[in-house]
Amino acid sequence: MDYKTSGVDIEAGREFVSEIKQAVDSTHSSNVIDGIGGFGGLFKIPLEGFKKPVLVSGTDGVGTKLELAQNKKFHFEVGIDLVAMCINDIITTGAKPLFFLDYIATGKLEKNQLLEVVKGIAHGCGENNCSLLGGETAEMPGFYSKNKYDLAGFCVGIVDEEKLINGKKIIENDLIIALQSNGIHSNGFSLVRKIIENNNQIEKLFEKKYHLDFYDQLLKPTKIYFQIINQILSQNIEIKGMSHITGGGIPENLPRCMPSDFIPYIDKKSWQIPALFEFLKDVGQIPEQDFWNTFNLGVGFCLIIDKKYKDEILTICDANEISSWVLGNVIKKDNSKENNFLPEIII
Repeated sequence: MDYKTSGVDIEAGREFVSEIKQAVDSTHSSNVIDGIGGFGGLFKIPLEGFKKPVLVSGTDGVGTKLELAQNKKFHFEVGIDLVAMCINDIITTGAKPLFFLDYIATGKLEKNQLLEVVKGIAHGCGENNCSLLGGETAEMPGFYSKNKYDLAGFCVGIVDEEKLINGKKIIENDLIIALQSNGIHSNGFSLVRKIIENNNQIEKLFEKKYHLDFYDQLLKPTKIYFQIINQILSQNIEIKGMSHITGGGIPENLPRCMPSDFIPYIDKKSWQIPALFEFLKDVGQIPEQDFWNTFNLGVGFCLIIDKKYKDEILTICDANEISSWVLGNVIKKDNSKENNFLPEIII
């Protein structure tokens, strides 16, 4: 017996690292020291212009979206998803991403499959001034099946302490601005997969109704909001709080960026929930509570602002072809008025 016979091909792993080098190197800024292959990634912290720099870190995965994505060969797309889920979290503090690392675990290293994943990761990093500093690819036969892989991402950003966005300045009647999601992003797929499993004609039903490819719509990569947030902040517009709408939907994520004595008031009439969500709700017979607590419903990211900045922000978003609108406003918490199944928001 040798290692290759037991299922781990060391040589194939070396070839894989060699082939991803170009994609990885394309994301490197002048702050990266050396390239991939060492035991640790080296990055010079860009301190120019910072009085009290604070590092902000985040980690996340893609979840069970990977199951559908792998079956439908959306490998490049889930690479972008991985970056998006991490970057969208850390930018809620006002941070700019510096570098990213990935962890890929698989039953057997399928080179072409994972090359697409890394290219997607590199694309997501490169579009957002973030260096792909390194990663780990673990071949784990017997633990993962042959053609399956799992992903984890780790991102570090930087923000000046005096510019840190933490929600402490939020007051009553501040506005909530929604930035549109471009689909389901990377949450709720355990429910989506169950709906698909119970409705074997779902793809044909969707395509007949909307004349769109079901899986193209379902597996769109998560939108990354760094560039638009960076542009808004560069105009000296004060953002008091930000929320990335991920697992748990608006009810769980939006209150996280507010002081505990405030809650959001959401105007349901301010936007139309995209057809894909309504389709899944109807076909899956999803209760209203689960619908709101599972999906982003077309809202990918939220900003809390003073109303004087509203028009300027909406104009910037429009110029960047990002749909945005006033989703609601901040109100004092009054338990007697809370909604029964959405206890953290009022609709």
